[in-house]
Amino acid sequence: MLYVVIAYDGTEPGTFERRMQVRPAHMANGDKMMQDGSFLFGGGILDGSGKMSGGVLIVDFETRDEVDEWLKNETYILNKVWTRVEVYPFLVPPQFLSLFPKYQMEQPVRAPEPEPELEPVAG
Repeated sequence: MLYVVIAYDGTEPGTFERRMQVRPAHMANGDKMMQDGSFLFGGGILDGSGKMSGGVLIVDFETRDEVDEWLKNETYILNKVWTRVEVYPFLVPPQFLSLFPKYQMEQPVRAPEPEPELEPVAG
């Protein structure tokens, strides 16, 4: 199942410097997750001055418990860069399914539209 992870950096002095110091390990873990298929896409959230202040990731895990287990060992969390993290189930909209064909089968089935009622024709 896909999840969107929205992570926010702390605001304490030194957080950005700590982010940059541990970023190679964070990126290496992302590379590993891309190889095993658990990380689809992500990027940094920028503040008003263009400085990274968080991140958004689309990840693929069987359960929310697996997401939480991964987060327990995430470099930015262990090093107190990310201090607030939100996780939500994520649905790929139809116009982007060609980018993620694996998830076409996971789309919810929509109920068929009801047939419009026709007015009787006088004759």
